[in-house]
Amino acid sequence: MSAEGLSLSRLELTQRITAHAVQPRLSPLPRVRNIIAVGSGKGGVGKSTTAVNLALALAADGARVGVLDADVYGPSVPMMLGLNGRPDSPDGKSIEPMRAHGVEAMSIGLLVDQDTPMIWRGPMATGALTQLLNDTRWGELDYLVVDLPPGTGDIQLTLAQKIPVAGAIIVTTPQDVATLDARKALKMFEKVEVPVLGLLENMAVHVCSNCGHAEHVFGEGGGQRMSAQYGVPLLGSLPLELSIREHGDAGTPVVVGQPGSPAAKAYRTAARQVAAHLAMRPRVTPSISASLL
Repeated sequence: MSAEGLSLSRLELTQRITAHAVQPRLSPLPRVRNIIAVGSGKGGVGKSTTAVNLALALAADGARVGVLDADVYGPSVPMMLGLNGRPDSPDGKSIEPMRAHGVEAMSIGLLVDQDTPMIWRGPMATGALTQLLNDTRWGELDYLVVDLPPGTGDIQLTLAQKIPVAGAIIVTTPQDVATLDARKALKMFEKVEVPVLGLLENMAVHVCSNCGHAEHVFGEGGGQRMSAQYGVPLLGSLPLELSIREHGDAGTPVVVGQPGSPAAKAYRTAARQVAAHLAMRPRVTPSISASLL
């Protein structure tokens, strides 16, 4: 029988995002299938911007996504998502996450005044953040993206040990001094038995909006060299663009504020790589998976 002249009248695609294994001795968070930690060895590499846009890109592909801002000393997620006010507490013990652009979000920055500095020692900070993670009334999430503080100190190490992470992403910029610190973040995750899904090279190339000339402002190939040296995937290279900063400052990250732009497409491509590499990780047992639903 010839198929000539026939046309497809309907096509349905479905997705099933399963829960994946976490560190030994830790149990998955109820109602959250997968926690993805986004870290960096140093500040200033665009980690928070990357975390927020990755979360929105995952949501744009149909996943149920939340964002936890774990940077207690410099919380930036509320501004990037355009969140204001205080979250509700229906019972005085738990907290309702706030919502923006289709994702749930929680941050210490939503619980204190914007100008209030968090003058806390490490144990106080990690205690507050683990409580924030566990006491937030997250919905049924496929992914919870955790924006970790920069660096590899006590706070980062303790959080990585206490949060049941399915996989981690390391954000770096191409120059050698940034990849040097990113290597330390990689070793930190290895120390606490958190699988590293891969690297994301941020600010990899700048394309002039006037003439179209591409320039590698912070060097070239640093992420690729680190990927090859340590045997971890390079999940993507993200551009250095003015629009990324502008949309982040305005509370409409570029993935939702300018979805057709090359920058938004780069984030969506990277998010799909993250999801694909996580999907290849070992899954939790069926009994535990059922408890997450």
